[in-house]
Amino acid sequence: MKFQPDRAEGVNVIHAYTRSSVSVNGQEHTRSVLVPPTGELIDWPVGSLEALTEADFQPILDARPEVLILGTGPTLRFVKPALMRHLMAARIGVETMDTAAACRTYNILVSEGRQVMAALLIGG
Repeated sequence: MKFQPDRAEGVNVIHAYTRSSVSVNGQEHTRSVLVPPTGELIDWPVGSLEALTEADFQPILDARPEVLILGTGPTLRFVKPALMRHLMAARIGVETMDTAAACRTYNILVSEGRQVMAALLIGG
């Protein structure tokens, strides 16, 4: 599914998503990834939602986005609330959705200039 044809200068844009990959700025990623609005993508070594730990959210806390869009794979699933307490304490809003919806939502928010980060589970 193709999302957006062009890349705004300096902004990370998600171009396509399949069950096994996501394309950001024309580069295909086959592992879970964190997508900040600008700068380098961050490898996110999370194989599945069930494998998430509190420590997996540290790179997100370090980046301090306004909003985290959490893509949970092909279907919407929810993370245990206790795992996200540090994000809430840091006043980082969290929206959870399936990864396809997360990709679309991230692109909309980043196009509005929001300080958003996508945390995309791939293959989990």
